[in-house]
Amino acid sequence: MESGDSNIIIHVISVLFNMSWQIFWPLAFGLILSSFIRHLLPVDTVVKHLGKTDAKSLTFTTILGMVSSSCSYAAASLSHTLLAKKATLANAMAFLVSSTNLIVEMFIVLVALMGWTFLWGEVIGGLILIATVGFLFSRFYPKEVEQELRQHIESAEPAKHAHSDCGMDMSNMKHDHSMHHHMDMPAQEETGLMSKITKSAGFFQMDLAMIGKEILIGVVVSSILIALVPQEGWKALFISNDVGLPTWLHSLLDVIIGIFVAMIAYVCSVGNLILAAALWHGGISFGGVIGFILADVLTIPMIGVYKKYYGKRPTKWMVGLLFLSILFTGLCVDAIFNGFGWVSTDQTVRTLNQSGFGMNMTTVMNLIFIPLSIWYYRLGKKANAGMGMSM
Repeated sequence: MESGDSNIIIHVISVLFNMSWQIFWPLAFGLILSSFIRHLLPVDTVVKHLGKTDAKSLTFTTILGMVSSSCSYAAASLSHTLLAKKATLANAMAFLVSSTNLIVEMFIVLVALMGWTFLWGEVIGGLILIATVGFLFSRFYPKEVEQELRQHIESAEPAKHAHSDCGMDMSNMKHDHSMHHHMDMPAQEETGLMSKITKSAGFFQMDLAMIGKEILIGVVVSSILIALVPQEGWKALFISNDVGLPTWLHSLLDVIIGIFVAMIAYVCSVGNLILAAALWHGGISFGGVIGFILADVLTIPMIGVYKKYYGKRPTKWMVGLLFLSILFTGLCVDAIFNGFGWVSTDQTVRTLNQSGFGMNMTTVMNLIFIPLSIWYYRLGKKANAGMGMSM
């Protein structure tokens, strides 16, 4: 029994290690990129392109998302940056969706793991989801709740680091003042590239101080679930085709179950896709799989991140509208692909070599980003501590 227990623990640790290895560089890259955008992108540029919601702004934000990030936590940080820069909520949410679901790295894994049908399902689903999110958030997100959200961002920006490091009111006030100074400093005062990098690193350190714990919990929980729940366990969640339900109702329930599983089990695009393959083998519908993959923005740790960024009530509305958007998208994709007969029931799902080790892109990128992010974090911590003391 004891050796069995130790085998389980070793298996969980191995899954955790593999997963952390797979997501480290996209996460570090996304957060570093977010810190530079926060520091360098002029507010009026964001307002000009993303200050109102229309087809043009949604196209722009989709492309921006596609080229920026492949980890939902990093995407949450970037969309928060866009909101802090006065983008509309609908544009920021469309960015969040596109930067987690319409990215090349994910496409490659999808084809390798589940075949081309799922790639097209993801692309069409991603585009429907962006249009739906744009529509719902611009029409139905209450104005007073949005005001609350923006006030939360404004009050959290200057004091973010202060709350994570200093408990005393005095130091908070000092820090508040110093951070305003930090954010509003005119461009001409910046001398040289190193000064810009140091100030950006300050934002990176604050982001990690704010959402680091949520990220860690998310990775650990999903590693445990992937390691311990056998395929049969996931299968038990789904409604068998033998139960004579109308097709639309069966599809609806499958998409809801897919979203629910994603909420409790997700880690990152790669880990998510491994689980998606298990669900597909377990008998979930095509729309259910797509709903599951798209719901990476609704996981419990991600909701924790939104609460930190936006406050409780704005987060409830955000989660509700994202849930409806993903549900609608899953049903649309299911109807389109089954209607055209594009889904083969014996879809071959290849097993992905989960071990990310060896000389591959992940290893190369991690060898660059692990030391880089440690150095960048320390630089930011030093800059923030220095500013807290100097004012």
